[in-house]
Amino acid sequence: MVEQTIRFDDGAAYERWMGIWSRSAGEIFLDWLAPPSGLRWIDIGCGNGAFTELLVERCRPAEVQGIDPSEGQLAFARTRPAAHLAKFHQGDAMTLPFPADRFDAAVMALVLVFVSDPAKGIEEMVRVVRPSGTVATYIWDMLGGGFPLDPILVEMRAMGLTPPRPPQMDASRMETLRDLWTGAGLEAIETREITVHRTFADFDDFWMRVLKGSSVGPTVAAMASGDAEMLKTRVCARMPADTEQLITYGARAHAIKGYRRS
Repeated sequence: MVEQTIRFDDGAAYERWMGIWSRSAGEIFLDWLAPPSGLRWIDIGCGNGAFTELLVERCRPAEVQGIDPSEGQLAFARTRPAAHLAKFHQGDAMTLPFPADRFDAAVMALVLVFVSDPAKGIEEMVRVVRPSGTVATYIWDMLGGGFPLDPILVEMRAMGLTPPRPPQMDASRMETLRDLWTGAGLEAIETREITVHRTFADFDDFWMRVLKGSSVGPTVAAMASGDAEMLKTRVCARMPADTEQLITYGARAHAIKGYRRS
């Protein structure tokens, strides 16, 4: 099977799967950042606005600008309650449509592995924040078993299938994040791991959300019916339910923050 490119164009579908995971990790991330209120934020790769809404709810910002390449995702973001404050624009993480020193904080939530040149993306984040401004991200540990889809991806590979993957997987490594932040000239760099868990009503609930909301959904839908059933059976065996048939498992993200030199 040819390796596929991951695209996120359906904001409602994204919410059913990754939006909920993003919010869980994002709450811990923002508690760790502990920002003061009244800041001007840019949320780069804002997608359907899952993390943007957290910014508005928890950080009492003066301004939030969201940037994403997918108009489909942005259309969903504009329906959120956060849209009373946050503004959403179609754009590229490597050519942000804002002048230098425009924001107090620049963040990426689960995005960096999708930026074709991560160093350029960080350079743009640094450019648009003021001196002493915050530059931060969190990203799933995609090479260390922390990605929420890993139970499915492991079984797909065992069947000889090639699931879709982001173009810059190495950017999810903590060592790579440190190198990127150091290379961008940021100061007072700190890192941490973020671990979150999610519970599904039963395996069918989990599987339905995978098929209808995740990046592997189209791949499974394109499989022969026998192969798809085999994959489902293998994944089910990997994820035993508890006595109430609930399915609970965890995911892990790497987070980093630093500050632009004064």
